[in-house]
Amino acid sequence: IKAAVRAERRRLVYGGDASHDALSQEGFLDKTAQQQEKEAAGSGSGGAWEMVAMGGRKLRMRKSINHKRRPRMASSMDDDDEDEGDEVAEEEDENNGSGERQREHPFIVTEPGEVARGKKNGLDYLFHLYEVCHELLVQVQNIARERGEKCPTKVTNQVFRYAKSVGANQINKPKMRHYVHCYALHCLDEAASNSLRRVFKERRENVGAWRQACYMPLVAIAAGHGWDIDAVFNAHSRLSIWYVPTKLRQLCHAERSNATAASSSVTGGGVDHLHF
Repeated sequence: IKAAVRAERRRLVYGGDASHDALSQEGFLDKTAQQQEKEAAGSGSGGAWEMVAMGGRKLRMRKSINHKRRPRMASSMDDDDEDEGDEVAEEEDENNGSGERQREHPFIVTEPGEVARGKKNGLDYLFHLYEVCHELLVQVQNIARERGEKCPTKVTNQVFRYAKSVGANQINKPKMRHYVHCYALHCLDEAASNSLRRVFKERRENVGAWRQACYMPLVAIAAGHGWDIDAVFNAHSRLSIWYVPTKLRQLCHAERSNATAASSSVTGGGVDHLHF
């Protein structure tokens, strides 16, 4: 076709007797060869290749149609997901966690007694989950005693697996370990915890900043107990079932080293001053 177009263009430009020049002859031969190939494909073994070509064209047409329909279908599915989100959650609860765990609503900083609005969860709900974990641990211990097995004394993977088996999908290991030091501050010094929540709520800080701020009050509490944060956890009835976070233990160790270095420098400075 391109050769024929070039030949026709050349004929119009030069006109006259040059209409049947080499280019036009080339185009004519190309057209004749294409016609012969089509006729040969219509009969004999070439029919299979023609069917393959037709199948390829149909496949490309289907892909283009699906590509056009996909955005509309995706948007409609998203709308259905938003409308039927509660129904899906209920079905998963009925299946005892056999389905895929749904994405939970994010936490926001709330004051004590405040209920989070919209698709958010407040800090009171977060602390309530730790109480639920304690109840699940008691159930696991009772089952272990009935079976004559070893009873876990802390919230381990066994408790999280049991929570999933009974449909408590809101309980999971990453989340509970992530905020355990915040719950520890709530148990050890509830007044300081509430004050910190109010301050960060007024500043409109996110829950990540509030979580980081919960470390240092615990370090100060550990300082009053010989920097032994493990002893602080084990002495409390609600915290003894939880492992001390590694970062909290590291912070206590670092502050203890700093305090020791500061006291030694002050003592050395005092002696030098007296000699002077």
